[in-house]
Amino acid sequence: MSISVSIVEDDSEVRSSLARLINSSPGYRCVSQHASGESALREIPKINPQVTLMDINLPGMSGVECVRRLKPLLPATQVIMLTVYQNTENIFNALAAGATGYMLKQTPPAELLTAIQNVQAGGSPMSSHIARKIVQSFQQSSAASAGEQSLSPREAEVLNLLTKGYLYKEIAENMQVTYATVHTHIRHIYEKLHVRSRTEAVAKHLGQYRARREPAGIS
Repeated sequence: MSISVSIVEDDSEVRSSLARLINSSPGYRCVSQHASGESALREIPKINPQVTLMDINLPGMSGVECVRRLKPLLPATQVIMLTVYQNTENIFNALAAGATGYMLKQTPPAELLTAIQNVQAGGSPMSSHIARKIVQSFQQSSAASAGEQSLSPREAEVLNLLTKGYLYKEIAENMQVTYATVHTHIRHIYEKLHVRSRTEAVAKHLGQYRARREPAGIS
């Protein structure tokens, strides 16, 4: 039986090209095409495809938001994000919304067809560049978490005050230590968190705080 596929893509040429690829390949059939997330949200639940190829940068409703609204209506439909964007935030947002795969638009046709087959069989296909970004992100998160756990109580206090926007002099006054002591603590914080600036240290600290508040880590 052929795998039924819906396409959500605002570029008419790309949309037509994908439809031709799917319809001309044995074992696949394109059952619908949509130029916007709004149209997809109205029509795809009536069609109930097995797989949906979803662009992220759609006019109006984004592809991520479309997936977020579509998945509760069609939990069995597998969604592959097909996009030119490969930054970590977009990837995590798409996966958190309910996408199962994330492929780049420049993916060769044969690989895309394999990805459709894999996602329908229970896999989570991703371009190699995307998979590497996810691995790197988790490694950085793990390193930051380990770094924070190794902070001394005084270093943790300094980092917390940095996050609140305190200046070095204000931290020294608040903790009743010398300016030089604050500098020493900050140097140790940078070393343990593997960062080189106050901005990076605060960003990692806030990232770990959000991760603790949101166990899924990608919500």
